[in-house]
Amino acid sequence: MSVGYVAAGTTALAWTAFGLLLPVALLGFVMLARWIPVHRAHATASATPGETVNVPAERHFPLPVVFSHGLFAVVTLVLVLLTALGIGDN
Repeated sequence: MSVGYVAAGTTALAWTAFGLLLPVALLGFVMLARWIPVHRAHATASATPGETVNVPAERHFPLPVVFSHGLFAVVTLVLVLLTALGIGDN
Protein backbone atom coordinates (compact mmCIF):
# COMPACT_ATOMS: atom_id res chain seq x y z
CA MET A 1 0.00 0.00 0.00
CA SER A 2 2.69 2.51 0.89
CA VAL A 3 4.45 1.78 -2.43
CA GLY A 4 1.14 2.54 -4.12
CA TYR A 5 1.03 5.85 -2.27
CA VAL A 6 4.50 6.75 -3.53
CA ALA A 7 3.49 5.91 -7.10
CA ALA A 8 0.00 7.45 -7.08
CA GLY A 9 0.23 10.09 -4.37
CA THR A 10 -3.28 9.36 -3.12
CA THR A 11 -3.76 10.13 0.58
CA ALA A 12 -6.32 7.34 0.88
CA LEU A 13 -3.59 4.80 0.12
CA ALA A 14 -1.42 6.21 2.91
CA TRP A 15 -4.30 5.88 5.38
CA THR A 16 -5.03 2.37 4.11
CA ALA A 17 -1.40 1.40 4.68
CA PHE A 18 -1.55 2.84 8.20
CA GLY A 19 -4.83 1.02 8.88
CA LEU A 20 -3.28 -2.27 7.77
CA LEU A 21 -0.07 -1.73 9.74
CA LEU A 22 -1.80 -0.81 13.00
CA PRO A 23 -3.29 -4.26 13.76
CA VAL A 24 -0.01 -5.88 12.72
CA ALA A 25 1.86 -3.62 15.14
CA LEU A 26 -0.63 -4.39 17.92
CA LEU A 27 -0.19 -8.11 17.30
CA GLY A 28 3.58 -7.66 17.45
CA PHE A 29 3.22 -5.83 20.77
CA VAL A 30 1.10 -8.69 22.15
CA MET A 31 3.72 -11.20 21.01
CA LEU A 32 6.43 -9.12 22.71
CA ALA A 33 4.40 -9.05 25.92
CA ARG A 34 4.11 -12.85 25.78
CA TRP A 35 7.82 -13.26 24.97
CA ILE A 36 9.15 -11.22 27.91
CA PRO A 37 8.23 -13.82 30.60
CA VAL A 38 9.70 -16.62 28.44
CA HIS A 39 12.93 -14.67 28.05
CA ARG A 40 13.09 -13.94 31.78
CA ALA A 41 12.48 -17.59 32.61
CA HIS A 42 15.39 -18.50 30.36
CA ALA A 43 17.66 -16.11 32.24
CA THR A 44 16.75 -17.65 35.60
CA ALA A 45 16.32 -21.30 34.55
CA SER A 46 18.75 -23.84 35.86
CA ALA A 47 18.85 -27.41 34.64
CA THR A 48 20.96 -30.15 36.08
CA PRO A 49 23.63 -31.56 33.77
CA GLY A 50 22.26 -34.26 31.51
CA GLU A 51 18.65 -33.19 32.08
CA THR A 52 16.56 -32.67 28.95
CA VAL A 53 14.24 -29.70 29.24
CA ASN A 54 11.46 -29.00 26.75
CA VAL A 55 11.80 -25.27 26.06
CA PRO A 56 9.90 -23.15 23.55
CA ALA A 57 11.79 -21.89 20.50
CA GLU A 58 11.06 -18.29 21.51
CA ARG A 59 13.48 -18.70 24.39
CA HIS A 60 16.39 -18.70 21.94
CA PHE A 61 15.63 -15.34 20.29
CA PRO A 62 18.58 -12.97 20.86
CA LEU A 63 17.62 -9.81 22.73
CA PRO A 64 19.29 -7.40 20.24
CA VAL A 65 17.38 -8.96 17.36
CA VAL A 66 14.05 -8.62 19.16
CA PHE A 67 14.83 -5.04 20.17
CA SER A 68 15.92 -3.94 16.68
CA HIS A 69 12.92 -5.64 15.05
CA GLY A 70 10.57 -3.76 17.37
CA LEU A 71 12.42 -0.49 16.82
CA PHE A 72 12.17 -0.80 13.03
CA ALA A 73 8.47 -1.66 13.32
CA VAL A 74 7.76 1.43 15.43
CA VAL A 75 9.74 3.66 13.07
CA THR A 76 7.84 2.26 10.08
CA LEU A 77 4.47 2.85 11.73
CA VAL A 78 5.38 6.42 12.73
CA LEU A 79 6.71 7.26 9.27
CA VAL A 80 3.56 5.94 7.59
CA LEU A 81 1.42 7.96 10.03
CA LEU A 82 3.42 11.12 9.34
CA THR A 83 3.06 10.54 5.61
CA ALA A 84 -0.68 10.01 5.92
CA LEU A 85 -0.97 13.24 7.92
CA GLY A 86 0.94 15.06 5.19
CA ILE A 87 3.75 16.20 7.46
CA GLY A 88 6.82 17.00 5.42
CA ASP A 89 4.96 17.74 2.17
CA ASN A 90 6.20 20.73 0.25
